[in-house]
Amino acid sequence: MQALYTASATAVGGRNGAIKSSDGVLDLKLAYPKELGGPGDAATNPEQLFAAGYAACFENALLAHEEVCPYSRATRGNIEVQVKVV
Repeated sequence: MQALYTASATAVGGRNGAIKSSDGVLDLKLAYPKELGGPGDAATNPEQLFAAGYAACFENALLAHEEVCPYSRATRGNIEVQVKVV
């Protein structure tokens, strides 16, 4: 399959650091969530970023979910996905 778009980002400091996309649009502080022993302050974490990316991609490709959404394809058979239509 030919890549349609490629993105890159840099992480510094791991889960208690920061991330920045190569174009500078994404520039966020990272922290462990309170549930994992972190401070629970105003910072995101890799799990939230994954969930946000999956949600945006999946909603866009809902009718072509299995074929179009790279998150669906990458996680097929690995994680449980719940779809709620409201």
